[in-house]
Amino acid sequence: MERVPTSPGERPEDTDASHGSAYTATATVNEQGIVTEWSEGARRLLGYAASELVGQPAAGLLFDGAGDPLRVPADQQRWSGIAALRHKDGRRLERRLLAHRWTSTSGTKRWFVVSAVAGEPRPPGDAPLEEWAFSQSPSFLAIFGEDLRLVLANAGMKRALSLEEAEMRGLRLPEIAPDPVSDETERMMRRVLETGEPQYVDAFIRPTGSGRGWATSLAPLRDPAGRVRAVCLTAQDRTGVEGDRDQPLLPNADDAARIGTTLDSGRTAQELADVAVPRLADFAVVDLLEPLPRRDEPSSGPVTGPVTVRRTAVRSVLVGSPESRVAVGQTAVYPALSPPVGCLVAGRGALYGASDPAIVRWVAEDPRGAAWIHESGTHSMMVVPLSADGFVLGVAVFCRHRRREPFQPKDLWLAEELTARAAVSINSAPRHLREHTSTMTLQRSLLPHKLPDQTALEIATRYLPAGGEAGVGGDWFDVIPLSGARVALVVGDVVGHGIRASATMGRLRTAVRTLADVDLPPDELLTHLDDLVIRLSAEESDPGGAGEAAGGIGTTCLYVVYDPVTRRCTVARAGHPPPVVVSPEGSVYLLDVPAGPPLGLGGLPFETIEVELPEWSILALYTDGLLQARDHDIDEALDNMFTALARPASTLDTVCDRILTAMLTHPPDDDVALLVARTRALHADKVVVWDVPPDPSVVGQARRDATEQLTAWGLDDAAFVTELVVSELVTNAIRYGEPPIQLRLIHENTTLICEVSDSSNTAPHMRRARIFDEGGRGLLLVAQLAQRWGTRQTPSGKTIWAEQSLVGY
Repeated sequence: MERVPTSPGERPEDTDASHGSAYTATATVNEQGIVTEWSEGARRLLGYAASELVGQPAAGLLFDGAGDPLRVPADQQRWSGIAALRHKDGRRLERRLLAHRWTSTSGTKRWFVVSAVAGEPRPPGDAPLEEWAFSQSPSFLAIFGEDLRLVLANAGMKRALSLEEAEMRGLRLPEIAPDPVSDETERMMRRVLETGEPQYVDAFIRPTGSGRGWATSLAPLRDPAGRVRAVCLTAQDRTGVEGDRDQPLLPNADDAARIGTTLDSGRTAQELADVAVPRLADFAVVDLLEPLPRRDEPSSGPVTGPVTVRRTAVRSVLVGSPESRVAVGQTAVYPALSPPVGCLVAGRGALYGASDPAIVRWVAEDPRGAAWIHESGTHSMMVVPLSADGFVLGVAVFCRHRRREPFQPKDLWLAEELTARAAVSINSAPRHLREHTSTMTLQRSLLPHKLPDQTALEIATRYLPAGGEAGVGGDWFDVIPLSGARVALVVGDVVGHGIRASATMGRLRTAVRTLADVDLPPDELLTHLDDLVIRLSAEESDPGGAGEAAGGIGTTCLYVVYDPVTRRCTVARAGHPPPVVVSPEGSVYLLDVPAGPPLGLGGLPFETIEVELPEWSILALYTDGLLQARDHDIDEALDNMFTALARPASTLDTVCDRILTAMLTHPPDDDVALLVARTRALHADKVVVWDVPPDPSVVGQARRDATEQLTAWGLDDAAFVTELVVSELVTNAIRYGEPPIQLRLIHENTTLICEVSDSSNTAPHMRRARIFDEGGRGLLLVAQLAQRWGTRQTPSGKTIWAEQSLVGY
């Protein structure tokens, strides 16, 4: 008869004489409910000898005909609960039972039932085991409260720091052991309190005057409601580890940095396997549950076998990883009593030798799936569950078959550290991916989908979100048509990353468009934008925030206005990198624009410069993410940009691609917005200007001059509307403005622009005339006839303008 292994420590020689010690009662019951095996521990619990029960129905052991706890669905592999049992002397005993459905190699199913029986209560005054473990552990253990001040410290910490607990209690770690690493450790403890996720400090805590050091792990301590109430600090003495020829006790900084570099769960699993082999193991696989549990769904409870997994990563010292019979991406099933399922149930890793009963049983139960163990010569194995934030994600298996030394407990500790890091990344990946997708969608929706039609500039743009864990930020660009055929170019950079930065970017971009619509000069526009950021920061001030500048304080912006008639470019910037100019002859230089403070600081002025650019000059506007590459400094980055811009190119898209290729050899650490523009000019054959005397009698002449010019341009069909607009605008300037007065017509492809300028700063406004009013209808008429109209202030006065569409004429 095959026997199910009994619990470790149970010996047949245990008798009632030793009733004060703890023991385990075990029994085996077949599918028909007949007791087939009865242990000595079971006899001690219920008083029946094995000869009295083997072959008898197990239901007779239930008190008063209570329901049979083993009558469970056929596909259920485990049962746990309280059962009322009948002692031989008739007493009722309520015991917690744990029953496993076990299948032998011949296919016979039976139940393996166990019940732990506690020993005598501890004598009064005995310290609980938990207290002994905490106080006597050789590791460095301490508990810090929500204020990050020490609450408890064990003897290891007291010995290491040569301080008594009373001397340390109530102090912060940097106050106990002043050291930059202590500051970093405290910062990580704060992250544990905020996120509830374990953290690891791959560095030494070096007490004052000590040459010894400890590498630190930080874990959250939760109350029954799940709230993180404290942080447990555990540190291992690493003195002399580097000189040990065996595997080091802790993962080094490079190992930690290689795991969880992306939001891809499969990539993270492979990184775990790559770190483990060959440094720790000869062969490693990472299997994730199929399907992977979701963070937004409640936990399904304890893992029960058999367990279906998807092979996610494989790595071996042998070419082709012949040990793995399951390819990456395929599913596999672990039997209920196999070590992987056992570790998933227990929630902790375990070491196994090839001859361990658990491995032997696994090979016997699943000869095809586990045959690789003996065929590969595996003699030592570690099985570690992947779990994070209460979710079981999968299991990692590490094996040795080339190295002769078996795994040691310190190897298991290292494997658990590496696996825990991977599990945190895998568990967070879906949330980060959803947040990244949402932020990216928001960012894309807030950026221009299509560049507006205009003739002043040829334009190409690029936007690249930050790579790695930084996520999408708040960089933006915009192209805004202005009156008089002018165009505004904007590039800005909101501090921070994520949805908040993108939302702030959207608000600022809208504000810039609104301010540009009233034709503010660049310096005034930035001043109003600065005031807006200050108001936003006051509204969104959050003392407990995540560290991002509230409302976008520190945001930078570059605002450029180009006039194709005069070929003059007006520029102001708020803490932003200056634009690069490429002359038609190929010389490249930075435009010398006064820097100005970043937005949100207030009180400091912004300055404007005005330069004349030859036609076909190139302007390059960009955010600082383009200059902050990891592998070169800013001067080198600018040299690379200048070199790329100096090369002749047929299109601006080619110019953009050359700049990005030359300056970014990998995904950028920060967002990159790039806008490249080539200037065009409206020559004298498209622009005409007349001086208008301040005499009402010249209005008719102004109409005739405009009509003759339209005839020269072949726009006779537009003459009627143009005469009405010219008549009204010139009359208003003569009646309400101040000389000198000028009339200007601009023919810009499909648009005719009529402008009347004077020296008065008083802007007109449109009103609706009452029935018996003789005037007041002029601007209303202009608004009805023109496609757009408006007023802009100039250094010498104002300009009233009206745009008329020529489509259809």
